[in-house]
Amino acid sequence: MSTAYFIAGATIVNEGEKFTGSVLVRNGIIEKIYMFDQEERYPGLPDDVQVIKSRGKFLLPGVIDDQVHFREPGLTHKGDIYTESKAAVAGGVTSYMEMPNTVPNALTHKLLEDKFRLAEEKSLANFSFYLGASNDNFGEIMRTNPRNVCGIKVFMGSSTGNMLVDNIDVLNEIYAKSKLLIAVHCEDEETIRNNTKIFQDKYYEHVPMEAHPLIRSDKACYKSSMLAVGLARIYHTRLHVLHLSSAMEMSLFDNKIPLSRKRITAEVCVQHLWFNSNDYNKKGSLIKWNPAIKTRLDQQALFKALLENRLDVVATDHAPHTIEEKNSTYFRAPSGGPMVQHSLPAMLELYKNDRITIERVVEKMCHAPAICFQVERRGFIREGYWADLVLVDPVAKTRVDKPNLLYKCGWSPFEGTTFGTRVTHTFVNGNLVYNNGRFDESVKGQRLLFER
Repeated sequence: MSTAYFIAGATIVNEGEKFTGSVLVRNGIIEKIYMFDQEERYPGLPDDVQVIKSRGKFLLPGVIDDQVHFREPGLTHKGDIYTESKAAVAGGVTSYMEMPNTVPNALTHKLLEDKFRLAEEKSLANFSFYLGASNDNFGEIMRTNPRNVCGIKVFMGSSTGNMLVDNIDVLNEIYAKSKLLIAVHCEDEETIRNNTKIFQDKYYEHVPMEAHPLIRSDKACYKSSMLAVGLARIYHTRLHVLHLSSAMEMSLFDNKIPLSRKRITAEVCVQHLWFNSNDYNKKGSLIKWNPAIKTRLDQQALFKALLENRLDVVATDHAPHTIEEKNSTYFRAPSGGPMVQHSLPAMLELYKNDRITIERVVEKMCHAPAICFQVERRGFIREGYWADLVLVDPVAKTRVDKPNLLYKCGWSPFEGTTFGTRVTHTFVNGNLVYNNGRFDESVKGQRLLFER
């Protein structure tokens, strides 16, 4: 039987409210929420309940990251389910949804279930995995169970193994007949190829990293996103557009419909809110992501769209590579980087700088993913829900340095940054998995289920 906990006197941030209260956790579930701050006022606290005094700390729902690449199987020199989930819980991420471009690509249910089995053995956080789409696995897509798989991933631009879906007839069939959410990466391959040739002709192998947002341009993103949204409108598809990066794309998304009724939802990643193209001069390939981090104007437009609810979810696209791989020329350096250990501290830093309220941070990182994906009993601090909870010290500082990085790749684009908050405790299914730098790895996370 798991330990029972009484989280006493925290500032609870949940469902647009911030109040002082206490939470009783028992058997993995939030049993009771108390709207007062003294544990002594809880009548008859049982002897077997461990009290965690939390006055002055924020208690948040666990972050649900709907887009990560944990690299297992096949790419485990970069990261694996154990190392990256450990980094995740240290950063307050209690559930994640992992992408299919591992090796081999997760294009069949046999390969998908192999990943679930690995996670059951290794993951400290809760998990789900996308089934990948290709030009020739429509049968696998159609037999996907909406109850226990988060979604179908479609690459509508960047080629990843056998996962570029560039056959318009296949796209139409997927959009018309898929039984569950389709998550899309949108960049137009033809536009990227044309831009690449221009820069190759000019610079040969010495293309500067600053050219990345010009090669993988806003027009490439818009063209592909417009196609995805257009198909979804024709077929009434449940579409989720991942890692949006440009001002141009924001006009495609609605902010008038309540999130629970949206058929087309949109995500932005922390790195596109934090960095802009001026940072390539200092960070170089460490901030080379696909889609590219673009201009300051794009960054500002993304933030505005997030606050206006055109963008629904904040995620990471956590995608580690070794530093040796990243320290290469433009065409050789892979895109992507680690993010899950610091996504919540980064967003809370924006809160501390008065860019966004803490209630909105919780909405976009915890509530909205749960609503978008219809995650069962997670994403909120509610009685009867799984106790995925995070305690944050709002005045302790977190400096990002190599010795405290938990990513297998051993680096971060945030190195040298000091955040003004610190994650102190992370509960996953009521288990205190992370406690001030110490981990309890005796109990693993659970497979996410979906109310569909």
